[in-house]
Amino acid sequence: MRALLSFVYHYPLFMACVWMLGALVYRIRRSHGSAKKPPALDSPPPVSVLIPCHNEGRVVREVLEKMANLDYPDYEIIAIDDGSTDDTLSVLREAARAIPRLRVVALSKNQGKATALKYGLLASRSEFLVCTDADAFLAPDALRWILWHFVNFPRVGAVTGNPRIRNRTTLLGKIQVGEYSTIIGMIKRTQRVLGKVFTVSGVTVAYRKRALLDVGLWSDDMATEDIDASWKLQTRFWDVRFEERALSWILTPETLAGLWKQRVRWAQGGAEVMLKYFRTLAHFRQRRFWPVLLEYWVSMVWAYAFYFSVAVGLVNLLGRIGLIPVLPDPWGLAVFVPPEWTGTLLAAVCMLQGLVALGFESRTEKGIARYIFWFIWYPLAYWLLSATATVWGIPRALLKRRGSKAVWDSPDRGLQA
Repeated sequence: MRALLSFVYHYPLFMACVWMLGALVYRIRRSHGSAKKPPALDSPPPVSVLIPCHNEGRVVREVLEKMANLDYPDYEIIAIDDGSTDDTLSVLREAARAIPRLRVVALSKNQGKATALKYGLLASRSEFLVCTDADAFLAPDALRWILWHFVNFPRVGAVTGNPRIRNRTTLLGKIQVGEYSTIIGMIKRTQRVLGKVFTVSGVTVAYRKRALLDVGLWSDDMATEDIDASWKLQTRFWDVRFEERALSWILTPETLAGLWKQRVRWAQGGAEVMLKYFRTLAHFRQRRFWPVLLEYWVSMVWAYAFYFSVAVGLVNLLGRIGLIPVLPDPWGLAVFVPPEWTGTLLAAVCMLQGLVALGFESRTEKGIARYIFWFIWYPLAYWLLSATATVWGIPRALLKRRGSKAVWDSPDRGLQA
């Protein structure tokens, strides 16, 4: 039992070291080195950019204007209105009159992001699809960085971009700058080195249409269609890649309620996918997925162990101050004290992780160094948020009625930068 409580203290420390090491190996082996311009494409293929929308009238016009001016010779934009109840459809139609490369697909009722993407695929004219959220716009050169992978490697089924926060005026906005750099970015780099990526970033991801057709397109009954698509593709041995220089600028929740809702959905989506593909991944031919699978299961155990240790500590405290009777303690939990050096070492590793992340992200975003304070402290907040969302999201996945369509409601897009 003491070993379980010790695990609570040391697992975040261990994973921080794994992510830093993996990110450094990625820098050496997988990136384009010091290249500042995308690799040249002899004949850039046409691309279809799909933008599913639901009640995005406040933000989508700016996104469309940005997306209409990408540095790429041949691409179309398809905006899919998924039964919005605000002015999204009228904004899209007005924008289509001003942007020749934009086409609009209107669905009469809310059917969910996965279904909206399917309609966008049917309307597309290209083999390569770039899917973005209605609050996100790509950096001008992002398509060139992404298409390089598809053109040169026929087994690449998806390429996920590097999301960057653009609403940084509130506390929650600033700390998520640290998250996307010190946690999400490093995890993606490490998983890419291991050969399998847990999930593409649904806010910015590109697919090979032939690969999507091979796996049956997106699943419309999953809370997170991006995680499901990632596992579908990789279990069929399509390669999924992370391109750190394919930047996209996104809006994130800036209320606690919005952030909580987002993270519970992520946790629920991960659990749903795990339940769906567990038997498939047990086969030996899927062994390259096992490190990602192991990390997921261990992190899930850690989340419940964390709250178990919190409960034990709370009961012990209440017993000491006389609010409740002192309970029997056959395992000696009441006297469990983490090593004195653990807190100091964990803080030091968080600082080192922030500095390493800063070294990576400063290569792609100028001026990010001013957020170093949030880089250093966010990992501590990340583990608490991750544990809470996991404990809450997994039962939701277990109790969800199978086959029910996952529709979306209006997300918290925060304040624009």
